[in-house]
Amino acid sequence: MTGGWEAQRVSAVVPTVGKSPYLGPCLAALRREGESLRDERGAVLEVIVVDQGEASASFAPELADHVVRLPRNLGFAGGTNAGIAAASGELVATVNDDVMVEPGWLSALVLALAEHPEAAAVQGVNLSAGDPRVADSCGLAWNRWWQAVQRGVGAAPPAATADATPVFGVSATAALYRRRNLEAVARDGEIFDPRLVSYYEDTHLACRLRAAGAGALLVPRARALHAGSTTGRTRNRERWRLIYGNRFLVAAELLGGAFWLRLPRMVVRDLRDLVRAGIAADGAKVAGIVAGWARAARRLGSFARRGAPSVDLGVLARLR
Repeated sequence: MTGGWEAQRVSAVVPTVGKSPYLGPCLAALRREGESLRDERGAVLEVIVVDQGEASASFAPELADHVVRLPRNLGFAGGTNAGIAAASGELVATVNDDVMVEPGWLSALVLALAEHPEAAAVQGVNLSAGDPRVADSCGLAWNRWWQAVQRGVGAAPPAATADATPVFGVSATAALYRRRNLEAVARDGEIFDPRLVSYYEDTHLACRLRAAGAGALLVPRARALHAGSTTGRTRNRERWRLIYGNRFLVAAELLGGAFWLRLPRMVVRDLRDLVRAGIAADGAKVAGIVAGWARAARRLGSFARRGAPSVDLGVLARLR
């Protein structure tokens, strides 16, 4: 076992707009993990709630060490950035307000970072709260259509006894990052790019960490239950607008000049999704996809770049 990790301070950042019915259980599970980590290793966990102001977040005050109140909703990226700025930990966990981490989650992730100095980020297996027999996420990957996807979604999860394995990146739904690696790739002091608001912001961060030579791991021993995008379902059109728009922006920065060669394939996939949404009479998704294209067209100039991909494409293919 690698020594020295016991003394580390960990900060957990939980952004919320106050609408998730799971916020209280989420914080209670983190508090339990903090007590366990302290008892086992003498490490300290601070829990930071970022209240984004859409609705008053309701939870027992003893469940949070700090509450950062923002005057408006800055999305996952901006809200989490505010929480990280207020955090004091050498390790930083990002946790959605609809996630309930299971016993041992934090200890397993902290130990994995201690044992793998090459890794900047780790995540456990996120299970569907609706059916814990299937995975919700086993890490991030790029598919052949240049969509960022959650690995293993809908499939049986790997055994909890399985070894940690490399992944392209971690889903910020429930993950642990090494702070020094985050600060090394920060831009203008921001960890997650606030221009992305929500969706693909963790993929963008994963790309920047990979470009800086830092890896990521899936730690099957760590488990969490994810109830799903509680607030996202209330804004379907906006959700799709951000997903379909941000995809082009992040891919353009990742791929450099190679983006333009892959753009037709990306558009073909979007057109297929658009047709399917139309057949299903899903007006919100149809409108969101079209609005996403408009978003990408307006902002592409600030993300697109020339030159080679920032990450070797062989690495992307190997870690699908």
